[in-house]
Amino acid sequence: MNNRFLLVILLFLSIAIGCSKNSDDGNPQPISVDKSANLKTTGDSANEILSNNTFDKLQIEIAYVEGFRPTASAMTNFMSFLSLHSFKQEIDIVYQELPSPNEEKLTLEEIFDLEKENRTVYNDGSTLAIYIYFADAPSEDDKEEEDLVTLGAVYLNTSMVIYEDTIRTLASKSNLVSVGDVETATLNHEFGHLLGLVDLGSTPVNAHEDVDAENHCNVEECLMRAELQFGAGMKKMLENRASKGIAEAPGLGPECILDLQANGGK
Repeated sequence: MNNRFLLVILLFLSIAIGCSKNSDDGNPQPISVDKSANLKTTGDSANEILSNNTFDKLQIEIAYVEGFRPTASAMTNFMSFLSLHSFKQEIDIVYQELPSPNEEKLTLEEIFDLEKENRTVYNDGSTLAIYIYFADAPSEDDKEEEDLVTLGAVYLNTSMVIYEDTIRTLASKSNLVSVGDVETATLNHEFGHLLGLVDLGSTPVNAHEDVDAENHCNVEECLMRAELQFGAGMKKMLENRASKGIAEAPGLGPECILDLQANGGK
């Protein structure tokens, strides 16, 4: 999901890199962490994620509210997606269980505040760090009465949120689609935006951006189709695939693959 219009506000709210002076009492001061490389605009780190030019290792922090950990099948599929498109040979997953923020709905600003409180991994040496938060509350922008619910969103160059409670509710309404199916498609779709798709940092080789949905693909059955970010569209696509005997979530279309290859990916 493209939330580029919020990024400038978020960046000005967020960049707080600690600088401490030596105190007179001799007590050691906490070591500050330079977070600036993880506080850029969505897509700015696309080449760094795809290639080994700057970083040769990925460390992904999966922060999840207690009881809302992603399924093992979705994480396996997600790792396969990363290995398919990135040259990174070392990818580590770090899990962090968190208490619920006890909110009925969450804004992206609130999600970013939670990240600032809880994120533990940042770029370090040759390691590029990614933060993914699995929430127990839906997006504030949801319109349930219109069946428009958001499944995930990106908001910085290495940060994204998965609305896990919304995903589970959606999967419960179908006999053909599992929680793992929806998690996989949502994870891969949103991570596609971190990889710069579509025209978010990976420049299109050929024109294929949906004229009615900015930063999404117009190629049929592509993972980056706009409908995959919303509940009704996701459910319809996955059920159509399941009815044809296609169990797995959709992959990237040929045009999106070309874009990633042109920006340092496989």
